[in-house]
Amino acid sequence: MEYVIRELKKDEYTALDEFLYLAIFVPEGVEPPPKDIITKPELQVYVRDFGCEKGDYAYGAFIGKQIVGCVWVRIMDDYGHIDDDTPSFAISVYEQYRGKGIGTGLMRTMLERLKNDGYRQASLAVQKENKAVRMYKRAGFETVSQNDEEYIMVCKLN
Repeated sequence: MEYVIRELKKDEYTALDEFLYLAIFVPEGVEPPPKDIITKPELQVYVRDFGCEKGDYAYGAFIGKQIVGCVWVRIMDDYGHIDDDTPSFAISVYEQYRGKGIGTGLMRTMLERLKNDGYRQASLAVQKENKAVRMYKRAGFETVSQNDEEYIMVCKLN
């Protein structure tokens, strides 16, 4: 499958709302939450005023002109927060394009960007049941803490 990964343009940041919703892990057999869940403050930290803060980076995977996946980071007090110098990841790919290497490509692109910009590490939070845990481990993320439901993972960039 041919796709291109590139940095999102400012006028494309609105797509992050949709990909934020897609990033919400829904276990097998559970009804997805309503789309307006992304208006909750604990989720708005991922997208509100995106592009206005140091460390706000976003990339999209495109097939033709269609965005099929996004990865974005920002330094924020989110579920995967480590410290005020560590960007936290958000990533999602449309379901029909999962398992085709797009998520891995997005992850590698962002990790390279962060490393080139001098960041020492990146973090994320992921539900233990989420199949993406394997991809994160392959990308170099390691669990630094956990609770009953999720892992907090860090990838060292040096």
